[in-house]
Amino acid sequence: MIDKWLKILKYLWLLQVVAIPLDKVAAQTSQNINVFFINEVDNEPATKAVDVVLTYLKKNPSYGLSVQIESIEANKTDAKILLEAICNKYAESIEKKQTPHLIFDTTKSGVASETVKSFTQALGLPTISASYGQEGDLRQWRDLDESKQKYLLQVMPPADIIPEAVRSIVKRLNITNAAILYDDTFVMDHKYKSLLQNIQTRHVITAIAKDGKREREEQIEKLRNLDINNFFVLGNLQSIRMVLESVKPAYFERNFAWHAITQSEGEVSSQRDNATIMFLKPMAYTQYRDRLGLLRTTFNLNEEPQLASAFYFDLALRSFLAIKEMLMSGAWPKDMEYLNCDDFQGGNTPERNIDLRQYFTQVSEPTSYGSFDLVTQGTKPFNGFSYMKFEMDINVLQIRGGSSVNSKSIGVWTAGLDSPLVVKDEEQMKNLTADTVYRIYTVVQAPFIMRDETAPKGYKGYCIDLIDEIAAIVHFDYEIQEVEDGKFGNMDEKGEWNGIVKKLIDKKADIGLGSMSVMAEREIVIDFTVPYYDLVGITIMMQRPTSPSSLFKFLTVLETNVWLCILAAYFFTSFLMWIFDRWSPYSYQNNREKYKDDEEKREFNLKECLWFCMTSLTPQGGGEAPKNLSGRLVAATWWLFGFIIIASYTANLAAFLTVSRLDTPVESLDDLAKQYKILYAPLNGSAAMTYFERMANIEQMFYEIWKDLSLNDSLTPLERSKLAVWDYPVSDKYTKMWQAMQEAGLPATLEEAVKRVRNSSTATGFAFLGDATDIRYLQLTNCDLQVVGEEFSRKPYAIAVQQGSHLKDQFNNAILTLLNKRQLEKLKEKWWKNDEAQAKCEKPEDQSDGISIQNIGGVFIVIFVGIGMACITLVFEYWWYKYRKNPRIIDVAEANAERPNAKDGGKLADGVILGHTGEKFEKSNAALRPRFTQYPATFKPRF
Repeated sequence: MIDKWLKILKYLWLLQVVAIPLDKVAAQTSQNINVFFINEVDNEPATKAVDVVLTYLKKNPSYGLSVQIESIEANKTDAKILLEAICNKYAESIEKKQTPHLIFDTTKSGVASETVKSFTQALGLPTISASYGQEGDLRQWRDLDESKQKYLLQVMPPADIIPEAVRSIVKRLNITNAAILYDDTFVMDHKYKSLLQNIQTRHVITAIAKDGKREREEQIEKLRNLDINNFFVLGNLQSIRMVLESVKPAYFERNFAWHAITQSEGEVSSQRDNATIMFLKPMAYTQYRDRLGLLRTTFNLNEEPQLASAFYFDLALRSFLAIKEMLMSGAWPKDMEYLNCDDFQGGNTPERNIDLRQYFTQVSEPTSYGSFDLVTQGTKPFNGFSYMKFEMDINVLQIRGGSSVNSKSIGVWTAGLDSPLVVKDEEQMKNLTADTVYRIYTVVQAPFIMRDETAPKGYKGYCIDLIDEIAAIVHFDYEIQEVEDGKFGNMDEKGEWNGIVKKLIDKKADIGLGSMSVMAEREIVIDFTVPYYDLVGITIMMQRPTSPSSLFKFLTVLETNVWLCILAAYFFTSFLMWIFDRWSPYSYQNNREKYKDDEEKREFNLKECLWFCMTSLTPQGGGEAPKNLSGRLVAATWWLFGFIIIASYTANLAAFLTVSRLDTPVESLDDLAKQYKILYAPLNGSAAMTYFERMANIEQMFYEIWKDLSLNDSLTPLERSKLAVWDYPVSDKYTKMWQAMQEAGLPATLEEAVKRVRNSSTATGFAFLGDATDIRYLQLTNCDLQVVGEEFSRKPYAIAVQQGSHLKDQFNNAILTLLNKRQLEKLKEKWWKNDEAQAKCEKPEDQSDGISIQNIGGVFIVIFVGIGMACITLVFEYWWYKYRKNPRIIDVAEANAERPNAKDGGKLADGVILGHTGEKFEKSNAALRPRFTQYPATFKPRF
């Protein structure tokens, strides 16, 4: 017992000798550290978490750690006030010799964060920050040297990692446009460029409107007008609910997609009647849930969101334990130099040999929600790449009747930088994607756009095939409808537009499709793709002239009175020739004995005269001429008359048929302008109308300029004489044409124009001026229409999109791809050459063509008529000889016996011929017998 007390007294004496305070002895089992805790005003999870850490360390003395906290509340707007507060606290700690071992910074971003970073970097104070920002976002810590990178550390909070889920969703679903709305639980200032960097996705990042439901509706409407149909809402459950209830029901259709992402672990509720959204919420790792439950129940770590509270708790505890390990291992400098704010001169930052990063990454303390993913290798910097890893559950959430009726987990996203989605249900994931459906307005104009109820979209045509080909390349769907006024778009005197252009300006249409010309004034307010069709000009359409065809057209060469005169001359000459032959003493019939030895004996009775005059007009000739000189003079006169008539007829027939095929009144625009017989006009409101109207206005302006110059009193007589001309130096061609068009009346529709062309006649003709493609197609499908003249004012056709639309570049690439594949040429061939609507028209007569059967067929009728008359004559001849009484030959004696009053001059009976009978008279009387008795023995009568 005495020995024991002696040992105690010796120990107390040694303590007095070496002058070791008793508190140093206690420090060997409990390490004290001083911490400056700088937090923003509204960051309650951080404040609560640090308080819980202090309580947790007190209730767990096994850590051997005692933390003295100096809290500084950061002002978000005034950097000067915040810096003064920090410097004052820091100065006090130096005076009290309680300088901070660590600056624990939980400011988020902005002025407060930058002020703290500037302070710690300038004075070289070890700092662990939970500020928002990836590599390079912390400007004051952007260019740290190697030594400062070891003690100025940043670990990104969960709210800075969660937006990366948007990037993963966009990449997984190939989303091309996105609107990202967020509330104050997220900080997105530094995400504008980095979030979707190197991804071809048009996106807008904006804060949720807080003023009210109407403002949120307008905000979403503006985003929709930017051609956005994928929406991401980042915020707490209340913010998500407000946004969903501000959306029009139409924006929950298949061509829209909604994604809600939150830090909270609750469920979304909304008053929507029918909505399906993708909902992402965090969930703690299974192995950490017991520890989190203990902290929530025992240490009251209940500040929402739980994810943020757990992160700040784990970060603070890990930071404090790292400082403790450094102090206990002797890694902390013994003679730490602390520089006052007032002593800082801009380049006198104390040199530190503190490797806080090493000890911070080596802490083995378990976490309460997720695990820390800290950079330990030197391949990339610690700051901007270190964060807490956790999982977010991906749910399909169906809202019906104001409540969530179905929630199904379809995958998991592990929080991280560029971390992919892990999907369990691919089909459900595809159903959550927004179908890219563009709104197309068009004007029906064959063959580009034509109505067809059997077609999938209700329309067919060249442009429909074109947009389908583009859709297959760019991957989108579309809804198509006709513009109400049927116009492509023109600007009125007030500068207001109509038609498709107005729809694009008002963001009511995404695409303008059809035979739409690229015009300079249109390109000011909308964008055009590269042309999909060759240069197309304006041309003239008229009714195809039809020369009247007649089988007896050869008779119309001479007028009717000429034919009557020829006929009268024929009969008169024939009759005169008969008279001359009958009364001339030198004719054949009056000198039979004189001409009995001639081989040709022709008696010109009336029948022979008619036959002679008729055959004299043919190449066969009339045969033997009269014997008398007077008759021959008449015949020669008739021959000369016939030669002149036939030559004149032949020449006029060829000229008549040729002129009838050359009858084209208008062959060019100049021909149309010079005449007044044919009316002409373009469609009202068309590009052709704009062309003529502007050309007329330009001519008028030029004339006014010339007139002002000519009447300028300030000009000298010499200068004025140079401007004096008899005619206008500027053409008034288009001025007159525009005036004529207005007088004729501009048709409102293409159908009206075609109707007017078809109803036109020789006296009141009408010509339509329009796009060459439309007119060529009308000519292709109608046999009574024709294209006249060459094209003029040629312009390309292109697809119209909203100004600044991303579709311009996408469509340009697609059209060029189709052009290289010659697909556009195939479409032209389909709709202009192989179109089933093409009319089967007869080939129009050309100058080089021969005379058609329609015009010369009458001569064949003449042949058939002559043959028919010959047949009738033959029948008549047969009848005459068949049914008349046959003559009977009797002897003279018999005849005297049969005549009862022979002496009185009695006559024989009809059909009796006098003669002699007997063998000796048989031969001499043969000539008097009927020809019917002279048939050869081998002849068999047909009847």
